[in-house]
Amino acid sequence: MIEHWVGLINSYLWGDVLIYLLTGCGIWFTVRLKALQLFKFGHMFALLRNSRQESSQGISSFQALCTSLAARVGTGNLMGVAVAISLGGAGAVFWMWVIAFVGMATAFAESALGQLYKERNEQGQFRGGPAYYMRKGLNSKFLAVTFSLCLFFGYGFVFSSVQANSITDAFHGSFGIQPIYTGIIITLLAGIIIFGGLRKIARFAELTVPFMGVTYFVVCLVVIVINIQAIPAIIQDIVFSALGLKEAAGGVVGAAIVQGVKRGLYSNEAGMGSAPNVAAAATPNPNHPASQGFIQMIAVFFDTIVICSCTAFLILLSPQITGEIQGIQLTQQAMAAQVGEWGSIFISLAIMLFAFTSIVANFAYADTNLKYLNLDGKAGHLFLRVGFLAMLLFGSVATLPQVIALADLSTGLMTVVNVTALFLLSKVVINIARDYQTQQAAGKTPEYSVSRSEQEKLGLTPGIWDK
Repeated sequence: MIEHWVGLINSYLWGDVLIYLLTGCGIWFTVRLKALQLFKFGHMFALLRNSRQESSQGISSFQALCTSLAARVGTGNLMGVAVAISLGGAGAVFWMWVIAFVGMATAFAESALGQLYKERNEQGQFRGGPAYYMRKGLNSKFLAVTFSLCLFFGYGFVFSSVQANSITDAFHGSFGIQPIYTGIIITLLAGIIIFGGLRKIARFAELTVPFMGVTYFVVCLVVIVINIQAIPAIIQDIVFSALGLKEAAGGVVGAAIVQGVKRGLYSNEAGMGSAPNVAAAATPNPNHPASQGFIQMIAVFFDTIVICSCTAFLILLSPQITGEIQGIQLTQQAMAAQVGEWGSIFISLAIMLFAFTSIVANFAYADTNLKYLNLDGKAGHLFLRVGFLAMLLFGSVATLPQVIALADLSTGLMTVVNVTALFLLSKVVINIARDYQTQQAAGKTPEYSVSRSEQEKLGLTPGIWDK
């Protein structure tokens, strides 16, 4: 019965609501922000040069980026792309690109707002996120609590079970290890890290994310270069399939759009409201909320345009093995078909790193939102930790359809609430971006400051952005 109702809700949520809502949100901010993801593309990478600066109040922008990437770059990049291609065909990849491009503008909006409406916790460290800008910017406790509940359920329990499921499935396929044993090891390692708090998670992400991302990219790039003569035909297949220029049946195009948008969002998380939680915890450089918007756009680009595309080309280069195989094993066999049996082992190790970093970053997101659930005490933190680790074990032995359905439901509910808030606060986002770019055009290093009256008007935390 539960599976039936979850499936029914997901069919309406993903079949109608979210496709239009997310696409509309991305297009809205792309237009209102004058396509800054395109015209400020070089600038967002230039900000990385001085992104290692941290303080006692917050983690560095680079650590925030790595933590965000740790959550984004996970099973969606290896397993999710495989699922999208299996169910939606090659055309799904095109719609993943589209949702990533417009999603970069959405990522700018939500991360800039997260940084703008941040506050300090009892230890004097920055905290923030969608629940904070809903409560302060919109004066809506209802939206803040609703979002926190969705995020707490999704990131505190469901999403990490998806990551654990992929790790155990990959290791069972490559080494024959029973899922429960792999799950126990994952749970123990995760427990060691999450009990260290956000700073320990950020440092872990800072060390592992660049290594795992570059390694996977290089291996895939070698495969693509070896098969370079086949790439133009694959790109043509992706575009033609997406636009219905190959298949006569419109249902194929519809499946490609649904799977591309669904898996694209699940992978890059733009509009979901997850990344603003860690963006708010950063010490921005330059000291302007828009700088975190630019930094987090990089995460969407790298996650989907780079990493997901690598996986897609890898799978489409091996069409002979895309029959009944699903999930991570499809990606494993595609790699093995290109480089030999060690390719399957490599994917197992890659998914272990990708998924495990996502697991610890997911915990950081859930932990940030305990305040709005009145659980920001020792008992609440302990409850989250115990429940989080228990769900890792559940995910290790659960079936893939069960886990994916719950993840889709959590993602959808979070996104509806967050995107609603983004639309309502769009004027604030536009003013932030305009202020940053005006100072930049005048040859100044952007610095955000507001008077007390502006602070009260916007609902900002007193003293955070004083002149």
